[in-house]
Amino acid sequence: MPREAQIGRKTKETDITLSLRLEGEGGGKISTTVPFLDHMLALFSRHGGFDLSVAAKGDTQVDFHHLVEDVGICLGEAFRKSLGNMAGIARYAFASVPMIESLANVSVDVSARPHLVFHCPLKSEKVGGFDVELVEEFLRAFSQSSGVCVHVNVPYGSNAHHTIEAVFKALARAMSDAVRIDPRVKGVPSTKGVLG
Repeated sequence: MPREAQIGRKTKETDITLSLRLEGEGGGKISTTVPFLDHMLALFSRHGGFDLSVAAKGDTQVDFHHLVEDVGICLGEAFRKSLGNMAGIARYAFASVPMIESLANVSVDVSARPHLVFHCPLKSEKVGGFDVELVEEFLRAFSQSSGVCVHVNVPYGSNAHHTIEAVFKALARAMSDAVRIDPRVKGVPSTKGVLG
């Protein structure tokens, strides 16, 4: 059975439909009306090997905050739903991804115990029209709704676009490794017998 999920979220601020297939081919069909977010989600899909479809719109005339955060919520919910009881998964993973002068290190624990650690100095306030502070908001929303503990550590990087791109690629690689089925894992990967 394919591990996949479809998520819909409609509020007074945003309207989002999202589908995710874990055993995908890296195909992304992304349209959020926020070009930089589209770029990052397409990278996430490609480098994680996930099939990801996102159609999103919202009150971007205010700013991009609500839409970016809610897409993060939906992506997290899709992972949580597609993983079911998480039996057989590798659970932990780490990826280190360079992007020109930037390096991003991302560690994840797919544990139903969400937490975000975000050590990522960004020297610019914007990439194009995108507020770089929204990267942390997206990741926090993703972590909380997915139940994944995410640690992001960026030791260096001078270009904000390169740095954020490295973060999304590293998150994709780490999530891909963490959610893979490990034939050595019997049942839920926890000595407690449950995750959470």
